[in-house]
Amino acid sequence: MKNILVVGLGVSGIACIKGLNKLNAKIYAFDELSEEDLKERLKEVVGIDVKYFFGNKEIEKIDFEKLDFAIKSPGIKYEVPIIEELIRNNVEIISDIEAAYMVTNASIVSITGTNGKTTTTTLIGEMVKESGKTCKVTGNIGFGMFNDALNAKKEDILVAEVSSFQLAGTRKYKPHISVLTNITPDHMDYHHTLQNYIDTKFKNVINQDENDYAILNYEDEIIRNYSDNIRAKKIFFSSDRILEDGIFAYKDQMVYKTASSTEFIINTKEIFIPGKHNLENAMAASGAALALGINTDVIAKVLKEFKGVEHRLEFTGEYNKVKFYNDSKGTNPDASIKAVQGIEKPIVLIAGGYDKKSLYDDFIKAFDNKVKALILLGQTADDIEVCAKKYGFENIYRVKSMDEAVKKSFELAEEGDNVVLSPACASWGMYPNYEVRGRDFKERVNYYGGNFKKS
Repeated sequence: MKNILVVGLGVSGIACIKGLNKLNAKIYAFDELSEEDLKERLKEVVGIDVKYFFGNKEIEKIDFEKLDFAIKSPGIKYEVPIIEELIRNNVEIISDIEAAYMVTNASIVSITGTNGKTTTTTLIGEMVKESGKTCKVTGNIGFGMFNDALNAKKEDILVAEVSSFQLAGTRKYKPHISVLTNITPDHMDYHHTLQNYIDTKFKNVINQDENDYAILNYEDEIIRNYSDNIRAKKIFFSSDRILEDGIFAYKDQMVYKTASSTEFIINTKEIFIPGKHNLENAMAASGAALALGINTDVIAKVLKEFKGVEHRLEFTGEYNKVKFYNDSKGTNPDASIKAVQGIEKPIVLIAGGYDKKSLYDDFIKAFDNKVKALILLGQTADDIEVCAKKYGFENIYRVKSMDEAVKKSFELAEEGDNVVLSPACASWGMYPNYEVRGRDFKERVNYYGGNFKKS
């Protein structure tokens, strides 16, 4: 019986405990938070035999010599005391997706990239389901991949959104189909250098062989330059050019071309979700679906009907002829650039949040006279304001809460304007995750939509 330490009791950690219990492992668990702070989460694993350690003061109580390995939750950095102690004691540390790969025979479709992961993952899941195959959408978008993987049958397909945090803790992880949407600087507070971040993202393809598939964004220079190192069968996609081999748009048609055939997938005007970035997400998802043997009729049907995912340019409501959009999933500058590009002007933009050591120059440049007012909150408000003023943008308002931000947006917005929450930053420090932040925004929009009167 294996002795395994689960580090971190978030979504993935709880999923790991459930799965390890089915494997009859001897389970230990650690979290920096107190038992009282975690009491709601721990209700999910009541009845499972777990030896818990709460807080850094209890690290010394852990018998590291007994441990076979540790499963680390994605968001925990490698510089924290528990990880440093595991390394000092030569305990192998893996991520939840590595553990999931070790316990399943199901095919894994693994989607990563800086932006577009959630939409692409959800689209692939819908395409698989529509085709009649058994599918579980999991990973960073679900409730923890380990337990899903353990319960999956060989004929099932696991469609997994995976983050750089999760990929960092992999050694043997080998999805049958990998998707790389794009790579731009993100999570520098975690990875420290851009090269570290890039290397981590490519762990999604590094173990693949000639029997596997890699779906790759041809217009991303980092991905394109690395592609010669990929052994899997490559399906490129491009929203900017005609490809001799791959998926592209030509005269409003999404086309899949190979050396032997040309298939028309869908008229791009029929794709329900708007914006160039969503066209790219649709192409990436279509590439994965084609690699799974799903026919183009199924792919087209899903693309026509798919309404988008919560918190990604989600239409929230219209009040006084002003439209409100929730893009809380915009947790980095590049994601928020795509949001600004995807919405018609004029825009009242709400931004700011946790400092991931991002740069905001390209974000501000993307305003391109579309953004009429910028409302800032959170840890990064100072940095974004300084950057905005550097480029001559002066119409800036500082607030301390989402309630103030939404109220101010109602004051500033005029008929025909669009109010967009796209923070360009993570939610941590103000909210536990971007979902809670997005729902808070929507609730306050609905409240002020029914109660606000301009003076």
